[in-house]
Amino acid sequence: MTKRVLIAVTHLLGSGHLVRAMHLAQALSEAGYETVLVSGGVALRAAREGGFSFVQLPPVKVEGVDFRNLLDEHGAPIDDGRRLERRTLLAGLAARLRPDLVITEHFPFGRRQLAGEFLGLIEAAKAANPKALVLASIRDVLVTPRADRVAEVHRRVAEHFDAVLVHGDAGLLPLEASWPVSPELARRLHYTGYLTGPEAPVVLLPSGEIVVSGGGSGASLPLFDLAIAAAGLLGPKARWRILAGQGIAEPEFARLQASAPGHVTVERARADFLALLAGCAVSISQAGYNTVLDLVRAGRPAIVVPFDAGNETEQAIRAEAMARAGLARCLRLSGSEALTPEILAAAVERMLAEPAPRPLAIDRDGARNAVSIIARLLLERD
Repeated sequence: MTKRVLIAVTHLLGSGHLVRAMHLAQALSEAGYETVLVSGGVALRAAREGGFSFVQLPPVKVEGVDFRNLLDEHGAPIDDGRRLERRTLLAGLAARLRPDLVITEHFPFGRRQLAGEFLGLIEAAKAANPKALVLASIRDVLVTPRADRVAEVHRRVAEHFDAVLVHGDAGLLPLEASWPVSPELARRLHYTGYLTGPEAPVVLLPSGEIVVSGGGSGASLPLFDLAIAAAGLLGPKARWRILAGQGIAEPEFARLQASAPGHVTVERARADFLALLAGCAVSISQAGYNTVLDLVRAGRPAIVVPFDAGNETEQAIRAEAMARAGLARCLRLSGSEALTPEILAAAVERMLAEPAPRPLAIDRDGARNAVSIIARLLLERD
């Protein structure tokens, strides 16, 4: 009998959580599981293009780094009615599907403000199928909250979850680097390797450009402003290309274009990004989860500038690990050596004179490994 899987994810700022959940859903679907992915963040068109079923909840999002106040798709604070509607839809879906496996992306290690709907989903799934396996799915680096909330997370894992899938490589970046791993939690951890989609051969676009990227959110705007200023200092001896995600609002996008000198192209993010990256002279980017995968695959000189506004530490921890591994040079937007156009221009000049990094051997087979781990856990449950 075909096993049924229900994956729940809500991305709030960028799209990384949803993209990772999509990769996992696709891998499970291709392995023969009846897979449903339910998303509670802002709709992403590509989510409907996989071999799995997709359900969109009434969406929520945040602005900036204010994760306490959830907004609807129009930017208005959500009310109790929307919260109740989301919880009801999730519980109803679990009751109808009767899943053999429930996977919550990021919860309970994050999304505390949505705990009611995730816990309600687990409760409904268990009521419909008492043998349902419950897994948490997390990235390689987490943001560590205060001690009482760490204890709350560990209690929820112990009470509601059978295992935790860590989508990273312990050899590069163990979870302990960002989260206090208790002996009880350690027994539930399963490292899958980095989780990505199928990797088709990259068609090289040997542009020799400085390629600046920042993911899908608007958090990359300070980096783009610095890059334009640095390009102005270096002059036209190298061309620059800035790729702005859809999270950059149109007025800000137009401002970037207007402020860029003639040797700097500012455009929206492109489908052939990997080809541009593989053919660039230097990559400048933030340090999101997928950046590790893209930079390892491209093998080009790279500068990473982690997003570190508010209490965000995830990208800084990952960027430092990348620097230790020789994968990239890490520069910071804040702190005692906060990035300036002059510092960035000097770093680019040095990178242009250095040889490309050696390919880094990290586990990028997260999709296949995750399917194998899940199959074993389900077999043990049966």
